[in-house]
Amino acid sequence: MIGYAVRRLIVAIPTLLIIIALAFFMMRIAPGGPFDQERSLPAQIEQNLRAAYHLDEPVWQQFGRYLGGLLRGDFGPSFKYRDFSVTELIAAGFPVSLQIGAAAILFAVLVGGGLGALAAVHQNRTPDHAAMAVATVGLALPNFVVAPLLTLCLGVYLDLLPVGGWGSPAQAVLPIATLALPQIATIARLARAGLVEVLRADYIRTARAKGLPGWRVLARHALYPAVVPVVSYLGPAIAAVITGSVVVETIFGIPGVGRYFVQGALNRDYTLVMGVVVLYAGLIIALNLVVDLVYGWLDPRVRYD
Repeated sequence: MIGYAVRRLIVAIPTLLIIIALAFFMMRIAPGGPFDQERSLPAQIEQNLRAAYHLDEPVWQQFGRYLGGLLRGDFGPSFKYRDFSVTELIAAGFPVSLQIGAAAILFAVLVGGGLGALAAVHQNRTPDHAAMAVATVGLALPNFVVAPLLTLCLGVYLDLLPVGGWGSPAQAVLPIATLALPQIATIARLARAGLVEVLRADYIRTARAKGLPGWRVLARHALYPAVVPVVSYLGPAIAAVITGSVVVETIFGIPGVGRYFVQGALNRDYTLVMGVVVLYAGLIIALNLVVDLVYGWLDPRVRYD
C-alpha cells in the first residue's frame, strides 16, 4: 500500500503541473487585465505597475517565475488586495471554507446514510419510495436554487435564521444545509444500493437463519461492506463541497476561499485565481488518494498492483 501511495504521488506531480499550466495560460489568453479598471491612470504609471508585477515579461517567463514561487510556497502578491499576499488571503479564507465543507459532509453522511439504510431495509415499500423521492429532489435542485429558497423560507418569511454573514452558529446553518442537500441525495442512493446488494448475500441469510435480531445483522454484518460505495464517493464529494462553496459563499456573504475566487475572477486578479486553483487541484488529488487507500482497507480484495 505504501508503494502504491508513493506511485500515486509521483503521478500526481505532472497532473498538478498540467492543471497549473492550463489555468495560467487560459487566464493570460482571456481578454482584459488586472489594471483595466484603472485606465484613468497615466500610461507611465500603468507601465510601472505592470513592470512591478512582471506583467511586461513574455508569458513563458512569467510562467517560469510563477512555478519558481510555488516551489518556495509563495503564491505571489494579489493584484487587487495590495496589502496582502495570496498566501495570506488563502490562509484567512480556507479555514472558513473547510469548516462549512466538513460540517456539510458530516451532515450529509449522517442523514444520507440514514435515509439509504431506511430505504434498503424497507425496500419497495413506502419508506423506500419516500426516501428516494427526497433524494431525487435533492439531486434536481442546484445550489444556486436551494440557497435563495432556504433564504426566503427560513430567513425572510419565517425569520428563523440569519440570511448572511459569518461568525455565529446560526449563520452557518443555511450555507451548510445548501451544500449538504445534493450530497445527502447521492449518499442516500449509494447507501441504499450497497445495502440492498449486501442484504441479499448468503452470509446475511445465514445470520438471519441463526436467529440473530435484524438490527444486529444490519449493524455487525451488513453495514460494514455496504459503506464501501459511499466511501469511494466521499473523496470527490468532499472536494466538490469545498469547491462548490464558491456559489454558496458568494450568496451568503461568507469570507471563504470561494468568495475570493469569484472576486479574483471578476477583477482579473491572476495570482489570486491561480492560488485557489492550485489549492483545489491539490486537495482533489490528495482526497482521491486517501479514498483509494481507505477503500482498500475496507475491501481486502482490492489489490494495488
